[in-house]
Amino acid sequence: MLIKVTSKRQATFPAAVLEALGATPGCHLELLPCNNGFLLRAHKIDHSKLAPLRDQIRKNQAAFDLETFRNQRHEPSLRD
Repeated sequence: MLIKVTSKRQATFPAAVLEALGATPGCHLELLPCNNGFLLRAHKIDHSKLAPLRDQIRKNQAAFDLETFRNQRHEPSLRD
């Protein structure tokens, strides 16, 4: 099966492939390197697991800046 990549580096997958992956609108596809190339799988977020946390988030709390967090130095012992 061939999939064409456009000049904008976009690709359209056949419906049968997406159905086999269990991918639905809004899902992300994850590419994992392996010995013979890449492995493609659907990466889903189970929103029902997030709902119980809604009440624990303060209403006026600023969004978490992941990029800033990643660039900060952290104590190595905290990574274990």
